[in-house]
Amino acid sequence: MTAEATPSLVEATDGPADAGPSVRGPRARTRTAYLRYVAGKLGGAAVSLLAVLVTSFFLFRLIPGDPVKYMTGGRQVSAEQLANYRKEFGLDLPMWEQFTDYCGKALTGDLGTSYQFRAPVIDKITEALPNTLLLTGTAFLLYTALGIFIGTRSAWRNGRLSDRLNTGLALTLYSIPSFWLGLLLIIVFSVGMGPIPGLFPTGGMESGGKEGFAYVVDVAHHLVLPVVTLVAVEYGQTLLVTRSALLDEMGSDYLTTARAKGLRDDLVRRRHAVPNALLPTVTLIFINLGRTVAGVILVETVFSWPGLGGLFYQALSVPDLPLVQGLFFVFAAAVIVMNTLADLIYPLLDPRVGR
Repeated sequence: MTAEATPSLVEATDGPADAGPSVRGPRARTRTAYLRYVAGKLGGAAVSLLAVLVTSFFLFRLIPGDPVKYMTGGRQVSAEQLANYRKEFGLDLPMWEQFTDYCGKALTGDLGTSYQFRAPVIDKITEALPNTLLLTGTAFLLYTALGIFIGTRSAWRNGRLSDRLNTGLALTLYSIPSFWLGLLLIIVFSVGMGPIPGLFPTGGMESGGKEGFAYVVDVAHHLVLPVVTLVAVEYGQTLLVTRSALLDEMGSDYLTTARAKGLRDDLVRRRHAVPNALLPTVTLIFINLGRTVAGVILVETVFSWPGLGGLFYQALSVPDLPLVQGLFFVFAAAVIVMNTLADLIYPLLDPRVGR
């Protein structure tokens, strides 16, 4: 080969490789698509939080009742004293000025001062939050595990007697109002009925006067009936969603291939079918996780549990506007945040999402 012919080869081999950008291109496009997807979800969450902030202000002002008269405790007070109360809490200002003041403070974390407790709303929320997380968090772990376990087994035994019994029981319990079931459990297992003695407290979180391990046992004793109520009502939803998603996967070709390779049904279910069927269940889990912050208002009220749900009911009866608004915003924000997290995790579970 002559020297004159070599430059073209040198230029062809020594120049920058053109394959690099084409290899990195799909990854860059995937990353850009995911960042765009994340930005869209975060923007939607921010708009939702703003809408909740606006709604929480105007919605509860439709509730009948005068919080100022509640603050007087039913005593006869002069018009001047009522005017002073209204001025102290800013109720004498025009509605638009109250709204702008509320939004400005809320964006800095100041949710106002409770009318009935004369304390910052955020302090009352942080005080009651651990009690709610103890109740609803315990119930969440139990009904999620129970729903996924029974749901997968029911789907794998679709049409059998055990599947029909589990599905029927889940639908029945899911349709029962939680407060009605809670009252029924109190009548049967707290008050006692017939040969069944009263085994559990009728309400509250503790009996008082106990410390150390005795205190833990006492709280657990009070926790049984409200947790059973929540688990009985909520596990059916997880069961049905898991069962439905797994039934959709069971006819897939990859499961047939796995069986053809000689894998046991148990391994096919656990390693192949269940992971691919969990996307709808993940969404439900995150939504329920957001609801653990809100608690279940009716259940906490029925069992006199000192959590956020009971505090919301107590504030609603006044009405204690700053406390009601603050609790409503926290409840809604928890659900929005958890739902957004579920959306952000989706592409990690299924790469097709967000492209």
